[in-house]
Amino acid sequence: MRILKELYDYREMLSNLVKKDLKVRYKGSVLGFLWTFLNPLLQLVVYTIVFSTIMKVDIDKFYIYLFIYLIPWLFFSTCIQAGSTSILMNKDLIKKIYFPRVILPISTVNSAFMNMFYSMIVVLLTILLSGLGISKYILLLPVVMMLQYILVLGMTCIFSALNVYFRDLEYILNIIMMMWFYLTPIVYSIDMIPDKYRGIFFLNPMTSIIIFYREILYYKRMPSFSYFGGIFIYGIFMIIIGYFIFEKLQKNFAEEL
Repeated sequence: MRILKELYDYREMLSNLVKKDLKVRYKGSVLGFLWTFLNPLLQLVVYTIVFSTIMKVDIDKFYIYLFIYLIPWLFFSTCIQAGSTSILMNKDLIKKIYFPRVILPISTVNSAFMNMFYSMIVVLLTILLSGLGISKYILLLPVVMMLQYILVLGMTCIFSALNVYFRDLEYILNIIMMMWFYLTPIVYSIDMIPDKYRGIFFLNPMTSIIIFYREILYYKRMPSFSYFGGIFIYGIFMIIIGYFIFEKLQKNFAEEL
């Protein structure tokens, strides 16, 4: 495909954009890159206090349960929110030179994915130190991470393109992501949802992804094929739709910017 050839030709530019994003994100910060680990850890402390101490969620080693879910969610929310502005934030670059515009949302997702990768190392160390341990199903971790990457990339392409034409979208997404968080079984178990409503929750692609992480890291068992199938179908659908929407809308980026 033409787009794959272009991405290969501009791979150095993509790499430089990812490095730039990682440097700019913590520029001027005393702790710098350490915030990659501190941000999820601090959120973990807050959610653990609220849901295990105040709201009395009855889940063994709740902090581990929550930590496993929080990292994939932060990757998802960061990509959607930061990715939606990836075109607008680089409007001067778009007006000056030619390059595949899709590199911009890809660089945002790649940068966030690197943060998730490093944070996941902390998750695994925390699991080991807690005594929960890991199993052979840890080998499935790269699979679910890549499937989530594909899903998120497709969605990021869509929102980054739409935001060029509808500038209020980035603010609307902030509200949507807050609602989406509580509609995803992160701070509670999917088992708490009544059977008659559970199917609705599985329309949310993040539900299957979160449960997949839970099965292999918390319960240390083989996830149901339905979770894998759901993530795979959602991912392929979103990357195809995302690419075509982006290609359609990018033709007038220069004029709109």
